[in-house]
Amino acid sequence: MWVVKLGGSLLGSPELPQWLDTLVKISDGKVLIVPGGSIFADAVREAQQRTHIDDATAHHLALLAMDQFGLLLAGMNPNLVTASSELEIAERGWQHRGIVWLPSHMVMADEHIAKNWKVTSDSLSAWIANKINSEHLIIVKSAHLSNYTASVSVQTLKDAQLLDEAFPEFIAGTNFTSWVLDKTQYTVFAEGLDVTQLATHAHKLTQ
Repeated sequence: MWVVKLGGSLLGSPELPQWLDTLVKISDGKVLIVPGGSIFADAVREAQQRTHIDDATAHHLALLAMDQFGLLLAGMNPNLVTASSELEIAERGWQHRGIVWLPSHMVMADEHIAKNWKVTSDSLSAWIANKINSEHLIIVKSAHLSNYTASVSVQTLKDAQLLDEAFPEFIAGTNFTSWVLDKTQYTVFAEGLDVTQLATHAHKLTQ
């Protein structure tokens, strides 16, 4: 299975429906979409500033924000289905469906995941990719990436605030290959899950 994380900043962009259409067409049960937090996570940040709730509570709310964006994605494309457990992910895969992960249940059940803003959907996409033995993790960002080389270190993108602070920890020692694409590059998957096309157009993450 391949994991594709769609950043919350894609909300409202013309590219987001194109990504969903493309991933539905090629998925055949082999693609798991990880939603960002989008405006729902922004609302959590604002609520924390106003109420001074602790980071653990805000973390839980931010996971629910990812759930909300995931439900929104599924609502945008009727051929997408949601999954909130490993069993549901497997079942949707057997059904050859396009799958959107709703992370809150699984992540809250793992007490080893830090409950703070250092861990966002970037890190959680690596976490689920490792958990389901994914072959590839693709992180889609709104930012232009043309200034980066074909291979770019995780630390470089973290320092540029294109990946969250905890991502290097979550990616360390994993067996899948990680890539970053910008939001305009959905055509990379026009012919399916083609590693050659991915390697030609994406930025490969190195540790």
